[in-house]
Amino acid sequence: ERRVRGLTIERHFTRPGEDVWSTVQWERRTALILGDKGEEVFRQDDVEVPASWSQLAVNVVASKYFRGHLGSPERERSVRQLITRVAYTVADWGKKDGYFATEEDYLAFRDELTYLLLHQMAAFNSPVWFNVGLPDRPKPQCSACFINSVEDTMESILTLAKTEGMLFKFGSGTGTNLSTLRSSREHLQGGGTASGPVSF
Repeated sequence: ERRVRGLTIERHFTRPGEDVWSTVQWERRTALILGDKGEEVFRQDDVEVPASWSQLAVNVVASKYFRGHLGSPERERSVRQLITRVAYTVADWGKKDGYFATEEDYLAFRDELTYLLLHQMAAFNSPVWFNVGLPDRPKPQCSACFINSVEDTMESILTLAKTEGMLFKFGSGTGTNLSTLRSSREHLQGGGTASGPVSF
């Protein structure tokens, strides 16, 4: 008996050929965020969302995760577009890299992932929603948290600032292990004392 390589995916919430998007009722809503004084901070009208989603979920998704400039035709305006961009991209990566045993397993994975996201049974972290499926980011940053290391040299300390800035740019948070830096009580080779990790 020949063994099939790749993952086999069992369906739990979907059926082959079923339209996953029809498993929720859709409606149009306005995503609206007001400031402390009642002024509009964010507004996007005519956003297509599952009727079961809370207004808070709609506001967060539209204001934080929809890609494209607000008011432009390229702007995402539906949860369907957002989930398609992310879930289908992840599934397509798996197919391209040979993760699935068959085409049916690929489709099962894609449908099941879509269902979980659509029904709010699971969610990705913010960098995934921000970065995955965008044409200008073929290798997107998907991790939310990074612990950086630094050496006790000025070059390494300044490189750390650049690294953190780029991680922040794509929606991640960082921490740094500063244990390698000299304390403010230690002497420098050229005279004087070190600034210590706190100042950096």
